[in-house]
Amino acid sequence: MTYEVYTTKSFEKEMSSLSEEYQRRIKNIFLQMKENPYTGDPLQSKILREKRLEEKRVYYLVFEDLKAVLFVAISDKKTQQKTINFILEYINEYKAYLKELLENN
Repeated sequence: MTYEVYTTKSFEKEMSSLSEEYQRRIKNIFLQMKENPYTGDPLQSKILREKRLEEKRVYYLVFEDLKAVLFVAISDKKTQQKTINFILEYINEYKAYLKELLENN
């Protein structure tokens, strides 16, 4: 089963501030997610997951019903819990954003 991979504008902005090496590694994660979005670690919810890249954490949401993955945030260990709490608080808005992306494609 192939999933489509999307990002939020804030994710893209965070990613662009990282080194080229980190950006390359994150793009490789995108490719992984197309085939198996459940390779990352689950976080407090079945749909919220994380992939670790040394000191960085990449957060994404897996929407089985939409067959899509939405990358939403990048953090370091220090701000990890704050980032997770924010994502969980706005999970419905992220799904609405993804639905809008899918309708416009």
